Amino acid sequence: MRCIVWHRPLLVALAFSLVLVACGSASVGRRAELGGDWTRFGYDAARHNAGPKNTGITAANVGRLRRQRVTLPGTVDASPIYLRGVQIHGARHDAFFMTTSYGRTIAINAETGAILWRFTPSSYSSLAGSYRITNSTPVADPNRKFIYTASPDGRMHKLSVASGAEARGWPVRVTLLPQREKLGTSLNFSRGLVLIGTGGYVGDAPPYQGHVVAINAATGHIVHIWNSLCSNVHRLLRPSSCAHSDSAIWARSGVVVVPGSGTLLVATGNGAFDGKHNWGDSALMLTRNAGGLLRNWTPRNQASLESGDVDLGSTAPALIGGYAVQGGKDGKLRLLSLSRLGGRLGATGGELQTVTAPGGAEVFAAPAVSGRRLFVATSSGLDCYLLSGGRLHLSWHRREAGTSPVVAGGLLYVYNGSLNVYAPSTGKLLASFNTDGAAHWSSPIVADGRVAVPEGNANDHSTSGVLDIFRLP
Repeated sequence: MRCIVWHRPLLVALAFSLVLVACGSASVGRRAELGGDWTRFGYDAARHNAGPKNTGITAANVGRLRRQRVTLPGTVDASPIYLRGVQIHGARHDAFFMTTSYGRTIAINAETGAILWRFTPSSYSSLAGSYRITNSTPVADPNRKFIYTASPDGRMHKLSVASGAEARGWPVRVTLLPQREKLGTSLNFSRGLVLIGTGGYVGDAPPYQGHVVAINAATGHIVHIWNSLCSNVHRLLRPSSCAHSDSAIWARSGVVVVPGSGTLLVATGNGAFDGKHNWGDSALMLTRNAGGLLRNWTPRNQASLESGDVDLGSTAPALIGGYAVQGGKDGKLRLLSLSRLGGRLGATGGELQTVTAPGGAEVFAAPAVSGRRLFVATSSGLDCYLLSGGRLHLSWHRREAGTSPVVAGGLLYVYNGSLNVYAPSTGKLLASFNTDGAAHWSSPIVADGRVAVPEGNANDHSTSGVLDIFRLP
């Protein structure tokens, strides 16, 4: 028997090679784990709708995605969020979280599609099937231990990621008239505050007022309330106590947080405007805790928009460079100075540029912003604009409609009943996947080799729905 003598340098080299083999094996097993958490609608607090640079899905393999159809106990007319490797019922899971139109929140195993837990608010049985719905997308706490959700009884919830249980001190009431004031916007989180905007239901039955509520995430105490009508009142209004109604905050993005300053941006719908206490049909900048109004941009034809039910606030400001882009139901996009908006507080006008939205159609979707590119979808098409020299220039146009576009992993995803994937720089269609349901407010999220998008329209008042999960084989 031959004896082999191991020298120390050789032992070190062998150990290093074994580590490389082990790491290589692990990377093969986890190669799709690119992207990580998607904690809110729009991916970040600024609602750029531009996700991770690497998702595991590329132009070369996107055509290989395969769909799993997951049946849900409710319609999700919103978007899911995603947390990687969180503890749920004592085991580690990648999980999607979403809220149904009647306030039931669900945790889904992203690998298998199984329901891990469900939270049902106490008001569910009395509201299910009624007109009182929510389209809110949840937001995750930065500590990844809780998510915040909304229900159509006018309350905000703080739920344990591990079990779905309600946290002590919650829920928090954010409207005194939930029969008229709808919690429809996506939730946001900034500087320890949970943020939500309120609007009204289809038909605009008065009275209601759009308002922004900032809640201390740790305690559940309301920090500030800013009312877009009767803004001199700094508390939850009983809607009948204000002389004016409407001015809903109802865009998909809800409250947008400006990077750096932390100031808040919202857009309002039809309502009175006087430049003092009433701020209908305006893009508005609030302090970072929603304690006061800093700037406004209000179109000169505000009165005409209000009388014609042509809400400016059908979409929220989209941030690109040092600018904000404000769409509306009039089929126009206005380029605004982010620092000044319209200029002097209370004035009207002041936009830097006005361009036509895709097909001249109403803008309901939240745009996506990636670098200097702005992607806008309407019922009449999909446009890419390039910001150059302080102006928006049309880069390319496609005829396919869509909900809110999403850029992730160097690809552009747009849902319209089919999931379409484009090359962002050229608009070339790379792949298209049919689904079986309707597209209304929902839009996809992309991470860790998976795309998730719900089907359905909350206005159908259904108590069931579908989540589509597309995965690489």
